[in-house]
Amino acid sequence: MVYETVSYAVLGVVMTWTPASIPDLTGKTAVVTGANSGIGLPTALELTRHGARVVVAARSPEKGRAAVAQIAGEVPGAQVEYGRLDLADLASVREFAAGVDTVDLLINNAGVLSGSRQETKDGFELQFGTNHLGHFALTGLLLPKLLARPGARVVTVSSDAHAAGRIDFDDLGLERKYSLFGAYGRSKLANLLFMYELKRRAEQAGADLVSVATHPGVTATNIVKLGPFQFLMGIFMKSASAGAVPSLYAATSPDIRGGEFIGPRLKRLTPSRTARSEEVARRLWEVSTELTGVRFEEIAYS
Repeated sequence: MVYETVSYAVLGVVMTWTPASIPDLTGKTAVVTGANSGIGLPTALELTRHGARVVVAARSPEKGRAAVAQIAGEVPGAQVEYGRLDLADLASVREFAAGVDTVDLLINNAGVLSGSRQETKDGFELQFGTNHLGHFALTGLLLPKLLARPGARVVTVSSDAHAAGRIDFDDLGLERKYSLFGAYGRSKLANLLFMYELKRRAEQAGADLVSVATHPGVTATNIVKLGPFQFLMGIFMKSASAGAVPSLYAATSPDIRGGEFIGPRLKRLTPSRTARSEEVARRLWEVSTELTGVRFEEIAYS
């Protein structure tokens, strides 16, 4: 896989970063959702390459095990395994989380894009239910295991599409008005609100946990379906490997402090005003808790 070399500035000093810059991750366990394809696969591959034990969390056993085989074929002695996870089914999320023994890095990467209004197994609008609620529940269920590990990180993959999102708490099911990009933007906005609120709650609880978000850029992945024009992805979109760079940097760089929104070329992006609203974030957190039954008791506001 080919990755881009990125130059960025830290305190005025120009630095160069590629996945080769990832430190030794021996002894660490990473869970990567949607790691069977898209940017999740190169994310899992590079974490494995640098010594991490990686759990490929994916809905399809066939595709998940194929990804494990590919990674094992590229990384001699790889510590990589498959775990079945359907983020559109809270029972599956609970079952998966119960089977995770330890975790240092949680990469909330998986996402769906749906042209028609669909629902998860639990009756939530599909994109909101999968992209946000599924990851919200997974993070909360894994929280005790994350907090047991020093320097644990949660990386949530969002998008600049969040700027077009709007959260109507009176129509979370989008039953009155549905559009593909409106629903997707809303789910990505929820990802950012979650990232910031997780950071605030961890800080007030004194928890050793870093929460950060990323935007991969316009990337050629399976989430985009162009039918007979699918070949255009390779012309006008960056590769999945390039799209994985922000996630890899956010998950492993010592420069990350939490609360950043890392975009292409590792730029610190400024999210929309709504994404930075503590009021909206807290309300979304409360609603998400009610909908999923997952309470994050370890970092609840006192």
